[in-house]
Amino acid sequence: MKDLGDVQLFDLYGSLLTKSRREICALYYLCDLSLSEIAEEKGITKQAVSDCIKKTRGQLLSYEERLGFSGILQRIAARHPELAGEIAELVSASGGKEE
Repeated sequence: MKDLGDVQLFDLYGSLLTKSRREICALYYLCDLSLSEIAEEKGITKQAVSDCIKKTRGQLLSYEERLGFSGILQRIAARHPELAGEIAELVSASGGKEE
């Protein structure tokens, strides 16, 4: 099972990734494909997919450390539960956009 925190970070910062990394992570996190399925789809090795996801996870964590949007949104949602649904919609709308 995918880590929900990683999926949330991808939703928040996915648009900052390169097109290739964004596509691979979308297949992994959003479409729930296996490493082998992604490798076959993209015409690369399973190890290349694994390396990409691992490096991208580090990149997403770095974005969160620097920008802290996830923590800010969690605090807002905790203080204003009536906004939690709207915050979730905003986060979902921001991630994985094509250029």
